[in-house]
Amino acid sequence: MTTRRLTVAQALVEFLAHQYTERDGRRRRLIAACWGIFGHGNVAGVGQALLETGRALPYLQGRNEQAMVHAAVGYARHNDRLSAHAVTTSIGPGATNLVTGAALATVNRLPVLLLPGDTFATRPADPVLQQLEHPGAGDVSVNDCLRPVSRWFDRITRPEALIPAALQAARVLADPVETGAVTLALPQDVQTEAHDWPEDFFTDRVWHVRRPAPDPAELAAAVAAVRSARRPLLIAGGGVHHSEAEDALRALADATGIPVASTQAGKGSLRHDHPCDVGGIGHTGTAVADALARAADLVIGVGTRYSDFTTASATLFAAPDVRFVNLNIAPYDAHKMAGLPLVADARSGLEALTAGLAGHRVADAYASAYTAGKAEWETAVTRAYSPVDGRGDGARPTQAQVLGALDSVVGDEDVIINAAGSLPGDLHKLWRTRSRRQYHLEYGYSCMGYEIPAAIGVRLADPGRPVWALVGDGTYLMLPTELVTAVQEGIAIKVVLVQNHGYASIGGLSEAVGGERFGTAYRFRAPDGTYTGDPLPVDLAANAASLGMSVLRARTARELRAALVEARASDRPTCVYVETETGDTVSGAPGAQAWWDVPVAETATRPAAVTAREEYDRNAAARRRYL
Repeated sequence: MTTRRLTVAQALVEFLAHQYTERDGRRRRLIAACWGIFGHGNVAGVGQALLETGRALPYLQGRNEQAMVHAAVGYARHNDRLSAHAVTTSIGPGATNLVTGAALATVNRLPVLLLPGDTFATRPADPVLQQLEHPGAGDVSVNDCLRPVSRWFDRITRPEALIPAALQAARVLADPVETGAVTLALPQDVQTEAHDWPEDFFTDRVWHVRRPAPDPAELAAAVAAVRSARRPLLIAGGGVHHSEAEDALRALADATGIPVASTQAGKGSLRHDHPCDVGGIGHTGTAVADALARAADLVIGVGTRYSDFTTASATLFAAPDVRFVNLNIAPYDAHKMAGLPLVADARSGLEALTAGLAGHRVADAYASAYTAGKAEWETAVTRAYSPVDGRGDGARPTQAQVLGALDSVVGDEDVIINAAGSLPGDLHKLWRTRSRRQYHLEYGYSCMGYEIPAAIGVRLADPGRPVWALVGDGTYLMLPTELVTAVQEGIAIKVVLVQNHGYASIGGLSEAVGGERFGTAYRFRAPDGTYTGDPLPVDLAANAASLGMSVLRARTARELRAALVEARASDRPTCVYVETETGDTVSGAPGAQAWWDVPVAETATRPAAVTAREEYDRNAAARRRYL
């Protein structure tokens, strides 16, 4: 047997350079690059190996470990989960900083390979710098924090253990059912150990990404359910995009007239102007989609996991006879809502459903009703996007008008990235998505700080595409560091930085649940001890400029449109900074069209909380189990 003598880290890097995915005849690198910040736990191991191998596995320099994972996730999502990045860190805080990013990846079923350094396996000195001493278990390190947020976890305590661990890691990363964060914890001494590796370990290995077809019996039951339904509604989830099933979905909608609503992850599965597209579903959904959901006798979920935002905390699907058909590649999700499972790839399943439903179409009256509802909502969108109160476009814009200005500037090829705050709700209700990749919302984990690094990941995946990161001031302050990376690498992302002086989304929620916006504003303390004084004199535009960004300040709606046009044409990283108008007297996006369960204090003396609890009890009474 031919062998090659390499360190464990060198062998891992060489192995990763030869892993590929293949779907529909197209082959891609499974791990296309490795992000890294080096410390004593990985500098002489993985760091040296990346240097030793040259460009076999390209290296990307980050500023924050969590942000590096977000960039890797953005890259993987834009590549339909067929190509991913690795992330390496030192031990200690570098490793624990991975946890939030790992949770985000696993919640959203997106692949990322995590390679945190670990404490010495041989324990020559105990404890070493940054080592956690667990008094009840000598084999526990901080990397064990990654176990519950990883789809696969292993600790490589011997060189020989790398071979089965690396193969399992690649299998999980490439598996459309199992994928998520994969962690290989690498003790710092083992990384540098030499071993004679079989040459076959480094040959090209192609992981076929399957498109399983539905079981005939499950398909027959699903077809029968659709044919017997009078008010069917299809919910498109992120699985439609991951499977590249948009054309198959459009063919089904064209043939049957079944209306299509979308989750945050599934928005854009149909173009906004397709006759069957009724927009977002659930708490942040459109009025027409939620009205259809309340009356539906059959809900067809495609590639969705039915989060509480989608189901309005189990209150939205209100018809007594409502039933569910769930097309999902993961049996775990296909069996939710006590639905009829249709376990299959989204594209394969939709094509089979379309064939089985040949000649079937919803009643004309049903189609006419949702068409009218769609037109009414479009009018509401136009109203939200337009200047209000006769002020014209020379006034400070509302957040909805910021989206309207962006809508007027972008093309079909642009990507809009967002994750947290009040923007996701406005985008889900208002954004007119024009292409399958345009709407990039991370709302499975809704992680503040995702947007900027994810924009870098998307731009790395697709260098010629305009990519916009939409961030509020709260999100920006969480994780602006990767602006430096964008500047360093010349990655021409566009950042729209909205200043509204606080946590606007949570402020509104706080008010709704009796919290009276406590602790949600970015203001000085008032004499009564609350944060209700003047806004803080923080200049986030100057901060972005200090990190190397080109910054355009917009004071009015008119200036905003001009700045967005300039930013889109720019060939370097550019930030558009705008302060928005807020307040009850200013029109913005329409309010929530469905409930969301956030528990309210059961006993309180403050009137706001008492009133909120009464409203909570009224809404909670509508919750149901779908059995």
